[in-house]
Amino acid sequence: MPGLHTQNPRKLAGYDFYRQILHSPKYVVAPMVDQSELAWRILSRRYGGQLVYTPMINAKMFAEGNRKPFREQNFNISKGEEGGPEDRPLIVQFCANDPEQLLTSAKIVEPYCDAVDINLGCPQDIARRGHYGSFLQDEWDLIYSLINTLHLNLSVPVTAKFRVFPTVEKTVEYAKMLERAGAQILTCHGRTRDQRGQRSGIADWEKIRAVKEAVSVPVFANGNILVHSDIQRCLDATGADAVMSAEGNLYNPAIFLAHPPVASSSSSPLAAVSTPEPCALPSTDPEAQEVASAEELPRNWYITAETGYHPPHTTLALEYLAIVRSLATPTAPSAIKGHLFKLLRPALSRETDIRNSLGKVTFPKGKEKEGLQKYEALVREMDIRMKRDAREADGKSVEELVVLNPTTGLYSFPHWVVQPYVRPLPVEEQTNKNIRSSVADLKGSSPATLPAERDLPAEVDELLVSEEAAAATKRLAERVASADEETAKRVKLSED
Repeated sequence: MPGLHTQNPRKLAGYDFYRQILHSPKYVVAPMVDQSELAWRILSRRYGGQLVYTPMINAKMFAEGNRKPFREQNFNISKGEEGGPEDRPLIVQFCANDPEQLLTSAKIVEPYCDAVDINLGCPQDIARRGHYGSFLQDEWDLIYSLINTLHLNLSVPVTAKFRVFPTVEKTVEYAKMLERAGAQILTCHGRTRDQRGQRSGIADWEKIRAVKEAVSVPVFANGNILVHSDIQRCLDATGADAVMSAEGNLYNPAIFLAHPPVASSSSSPLAAVSTPEPCALPSTDPEAQEVASAEELPRNWYITAETGYHPPHTTLALEYLAIVRSLATPTAPSAIKGHLFKLLRPALSRETDIRNSLGKVTFPKGKEKEGLQKYEALVREMDIRMKRDAREADGKSVEELVVLNPTTGLYSFPHWVVQPYVRPLPVEEQTNKNIRSSVADLKGSSPATLPAERDLPAEVDELLVSEEAAAATKRLAERVASADEETAKRVKLSED
C-alpha cells in the first residue's frame, strides 16, 4: 500500500485541528454530489459558509490511473484552483470499501485539502449497489480499517460522516468505534439508513447529543435545518460544535447569515466575505452591485427576518453564474442546471416559460460559453419580472410578507427570495398521519401538539409536511369530528 506508516507526528488532531487549522467553524456546507463543486463552494463562503466539503468522490474510480478525466471532473488539480489557498478550509470526501484504494486516492488530494472525510452515511440505492456509505455500517471491522489506514498514513486528519442507528446505545458505540479508529471529527446525521427521500422524517437531535457527550473529538450536527434560526436551536439541543447544512444550503446559500454580508474588497473570484453585518448592497458580486446601484430597488427586494437573511434568488443565480464564468476549472453543466432550478424554484411555477427554457439549455462541446450566456439571459429576464412583483408589494412590511403558519410550523416567503423547499409526504403516509391526527383530536388532544414532530424544524430533503398536506389534515379532522375511533380509522384521503 503506498505511503504506509508515514504518520506525521506533528499532525494536529481533534480540537487542536478544529481550532488551529479549521479556525473553529460553526457553519459547514455538506458534501453534495454534483452540487458542492468549486463554484458553489465559493458562493457559499461568500454567504457565511466557514468550512466546505467537496462532493463525494468514488475512491475506487479516482485511484485508477487510467481515469484521468474522472479525476479532473471530480477534483481538478491542474488548474490550481481546487484546494488552492482561497479554497480553504476544505475537506475532500470519498466513499470506499477498500482501504488500499482509499489510501491511494487520499494521497493524491492530500496536499490540496485540510482533511479527508469518509462517507459512511449515503443511503441511496447506488451506495447499496456499490457497497459503500451507510451500507457499510454493519461491518465495523472494515470501517475501522478504512479510517485507521488513513489515520496512520496521511499527513492530514481523517474525519467521518455517518448516520445513526435505531437505538441510542448502538449509535454511541458506533461513534466511539469511529473515534478509536482515528476519526478527528465526527459528523452525525440524525437519521437512520432507512430515512431517505420522501420518507426522511425528522432527524433525532437527542442521538446527536448522546454522540457528542460520548466522544472527545468535535461533532458536527446534520439534519432538521430549515432556516437560519434553526441553527442555534440545533446547537443548543445537541451541544454540537457546528451545524452542517446540505439542501438547506442549496435552496438558500445564505442560510448561515442572520443579516446581509459585507462585500469583500478583493477582486479575486474566490474571495470570501468578512463577518456578516448589514450593508447597503448585499450582493458580493461587483457586477450585480453595479446594476443594483444604477436602479432603485424594491423596498423588500432583500428580506431579513427572524428566519435569517433571504436575498433575491436572481441575485444569487447571477452571482453564481459569474463565478462559473470566471473560473479556469470547468463546472459540470449538470451542476449549473441543478443549482439554477433550486435557487429559482419559488418563481418557476409562476414563470413557466422561463422554467421550460431553462430545461432546454445545452452545453455543446466547445460552445460552453453559449450555454452560460443563455442561462444568464433567462435569469436576467426572471430578475425583471421579480422586481416587478416586489414593487407591487412595496407597501407591505416584512412581517406581512414572511408569515408563520401556526398549523404546520412553516414559514411562507415572497416568491422573489430564496427559501426552503418542503415536499409533501407520500400519499399513503399522509393518509395514516391524517387518520392518527383525527383520532387523537376525537380523544381531546390539542391540535397544537399534533403531530409531536411539529415542535421540531424540518429540512428541505428531510421533510416533515407541506402546507397543502396540513390543510388536508385539518379538513379531514373536521369531517370526522363526530365519528367514533373505528370510523376514523376507515377514513381515506381520497374521500377528501
